[in-house]
Amino acid sequence: MTPPRLTANMIRKYFLLATLALSPMSHAEESKTDEQWIPLFNGKDLSQWTPKFTGRPLGENFRDTFQVKNGILKVDYSQWDEFKGEFGHLYYNTPYSHYKIRATYRFVGKQLKGAPEWAVRNNGLMIHCQDPKTLDLEQQFPNCVEVQLLGGNGKDDRPTLNIVTPGTHVFWKGELQKRHVLNAGGPTFHGDQWVTVEVEVRGDKIKHLIDGKVLCEYSQVQLDNGEPVNKGYISIQAESGPCEFKKIELLPLPNPDSKK
Repeated sequence: MTPPRLTANMIRKYFLLATLALSPMSHAEESKTDEQWIPLFNGKDLSQWTPKFTGRPLGENFRDTFQVKNGILKVDYSQWDEFKGEFGHLYYNTPYSHYKIRATYRFVGKQLKGAPEWAVRNNGLMIHCQDPKTLDLEQQFPNCVEVQLLGGNGKDDRPTLNIVTPGTHVFWKGELQKRHVLNAGGPTFHGDQWVTVEVEVRGDKIKHLIDGKVLCEYSQVQLDNGEPVNKGYISIQAESGPCEFKKIELLPLPNPDSKK
């Protein structure tokens, strides 16, 4: 039997199919499609989240500071007149060790009277937090690693995604760092624009990413006394200024150390 004659259109079609099959991007695109990100807040209320403010018992949402309105998680200071050191944190109720977290945030409004200068347009994704049940009543910050979220003031460089280490140390740039704030050289975002950032956490190894690019990576997270830290709770902050989160999503990652 004589094989059918190949037309120009048939040749182009076969060539396109072969190119797609051999493309090195096809697997990466398939992997991205398969990612199952989990929204950490439901757009309606603070279910699965627990607040803690300095000097206040765990679970008290002091002055209704943390709110969810119109699908936005807000740090709201409309019921405050002055800041007197009542730092707040909102803890997600499930601890994690291996995951990616992605957040879209922005800063709005003005700082409260009495607030420290360093806290202007300042929040954070607090990673590997100690169990909030173990916090002292007057404790201002949990032991954790903070992925610092900063907003610009309209004139100065205020790079976002710095590494902050309340009660901890990390190994970065070839040595154990004991400074409290490590400038990772991130970009500055002025105004009230929305910014999306991502953090990859694999036990005691952490990466900060923006626009899909790794900004910094570090490891050997440990408490000030040298005790290793490779898991914990996630929280966001209320540090004296209004802030909004449009999304906070989590993608669980396989843990090679877990028992099968």
